[in-house]
Amino acid sequence: MNRRFFTPREANELLPFIREDIERLQKTKREFVEIALKLREMRITHEQASKEPPEDDLFQMEASMEFLQMEAKTLSDSIRLKGAELKDVDHGLVDFPARINGEEVLLCWRQGEERIEFYHGRDDGFRGRRPIPEGLE
Repeated sequence: MNRRFFTPREANELLPFIREDIERLQKTKREFVEIALKLREMRITHEQASKEPPEDDLFQMEASMEFLQMEAKTLSDSIRLKGAELKDVDHGLVDFPARINGEEVLLCWRQGEERIEFYHGRDDGFRGRRPIPEGLE
């Protein structure tokens, strides 16, 4: 598959869709963690009482977790299929492959930022962010 390279303008035009995917992914992750903790608590409580947890409850919780995993994969795939790279769900970090002055770089966006204004080299990561040069669209 050919890698797509974005201009800053193209990446910024995609941001509303990426924001939506990130927000849904974060919500899905919170729900998964919540159910996993409840499931763990139920198992510990029943283990301490030396009895098995109700099969229906276990099945329902495990099925919910499985559905949430599929939903998370679908959302992650959605970001990837748009050409972006999801780096961190919790912080909402997403990179967009680009070329600046002939060098392959990543346009870097973090949830909460209004638009993409920074980039970094492939090996530099978030800490290596630099402002996108003026006049680059």
